[in-house]
Amino acid sequence: MNVAEVVGRTVAALGADHVFGVVGSGNFHVTNALVAAGARFVAARHEGGAATMADAYARTSGRLGVLSVHQGCGLTNALTGITEAAKSRTPLLVLAAETASAAIRSNFRIDQDALATAVGARAERVHGAATAVDDVVRAFRLATECRRTVVLNLPLDVQAAEFDGEPHVPQPPALNPVAPSAAAVRELADRLVAAQRPVFIAGRGARHAGPELRALAEDCGALLATSAVARGLFHDDPWSLDVSGGFATPLTAELISGADLIVGWGTALNMWTTRHGNLIGPGSALVQVDVESEAIGAHRPVDLGVLGDVAATAEAARAELTDRGTRLAGYRDPGVRERIASAGSWRDVAFADESTPDAIDPRALTIALDALLPEERVLAVDSGNFMGYPSMFLRVPDEQGFCFTQAFQSIGLGLATAIGAALARPDRLPVAALGDGGALMGIAELETAARLGLPMVIVVYNDHAYGAEVHHFGPDGHRLDTVEFPDTDLAAAARGFGCTGLTVRSEADLAPVRDWLNGPRATPLLIDAKIAPGEGAWWLVEAFRGH
Repeated sequence: MNVAEVVGRTVAALGADHVFGVVGSGNFHVTNALVAAGARFVAARHEGGAATMADAYARTSGRLGVLSVHQGCGLTNALTGITEAAKSRTPLLVLAAETASAAIRSNFRIDQDALATAVGARAERVHGAATAVDDVVRAFRLATECRRTVVLNLPLDVQAAEFDGEPHVPQPPALNPVAPSAAAVRELADRLVAAQRPVFIAGRGARHAGPELRALAEDCGALLATSAVARGLFHDDPWSLDVSGGFATPLTAELISGADLIVGWGTALNMWTTRHGNLIGPGSALVQVDVESEAIGAHRPVDLGVLGDVAATAEAARAELTDRGTRLAGYRDPGVRERIASAGSWRDVAFADESTPDAIDPRALTIALDALLPEERVLAVDSGNFMGYPSMFLRVPDEQGFCFTQAFQSIGLGLATAIGAALARPDRLPVAALGDGGALMGIAELETAARLGLPMVIVVYNDHAYGAEVHHFGPDGHRLDTVEFPDTDLAAAARGFGCTGLTVRSEADLAPVRDWLNGPRATPLLIDAKIAPGEGAWWLVEAFRGH
């Protein structure tokens, strides 16, 4: 066999069960080797879509994401998706063909190491037949244990080299989680005991630690919130405030601002999660728990930093409180619980319906869809002015029910995100929420969704514009002809790709959605919702303060 086959076999032996990509001559053999070894290959229509599918698959499944691309242009096409994954610390392995070292005049030749490094990924390489297995295992461990996006370059001459014998793939040892120091645990416990109104904010790094955080919060009386990417972690808890930051309800913002102690668990506490620091009250102490020292205090000054795995730290802090015989009411009084029950959701916040005879208010649309769609769903949201409506008005069953590829703030990733998440959770209804700009950017992947037969609902919030820019610049009198477009019949376009297409201008137009849900769901359903212009989304003012 050759090295390309060894690489494919090794990646599959390490546990990769899905590989996403677009096959060209450079990655043909390694992709086929993966498939022969038992992995499922998902062919996208664009490498950018494939990268985001692999990213979403990893986030939703908790498994390694694998992407396969051709040398040069295959990698550059995938770059936005790779950047999103790198910024999100997604464990993603990119199998990138590379021109042979001697092919210095190849049209495909670029500095792929520099490209990967420039966007925050790690660049690795298979150096030759003698090191091929070790090179792959090294890249695999970087991706999975360090939660990194790794571009593994596969030079064509190395891929073609002969490999003697059968590859022996060592299984990397399981690693224990990083334990916090005893001193840090004691100081954290001291602060929890002293606090009268503690709030926990859990982020991406806490998605594995829901039970431990709930138990500790119960013992110290903390209210529970998440960053946007961890939405759903505390979905059924009566003390949950849902999302902290720009998407927060008025009640959530009030209660977090009233905290005298905020503990960030595996979250960056960046401008989105803290509303540029405005959710941190003047008398509130700030604690941050993370497995990486450079993450602590990177966005906000903290009063205490705890280096440790979130679950391990929460368990240790709870044990410390138990040893002290301490159990506190904290922020958890009956009045607060009643307020959360009655006003803790955006569905509970009254609004003036701005629907017109020709277009529907996005809030009315989303609330109606939430009532129609089954609760067992996985929601993927693209970027744009519309994004707060599905993110907050559509419920999710848990943290695996929400996939939010927004670290790079690129539009056009939403549909591919939904496809990757759908393959990770085939037991749930996949729901993609897109703006018309993002839908048109990623429209090629409608064919992928239809070809795969995914029973997916795709909701396009169609204001025939880049709405964020319209609402940001329009009030100041700027010309908007660069960001406004003629209306587009996206339902007809969807039918051309083999999907079911539906145009919606009012709640009554949603009736066929129920028929689709009750039927065989043989094709994806795209809802082209004509959105009433109204005002900018409530989160937009906060968002643009960071620009």
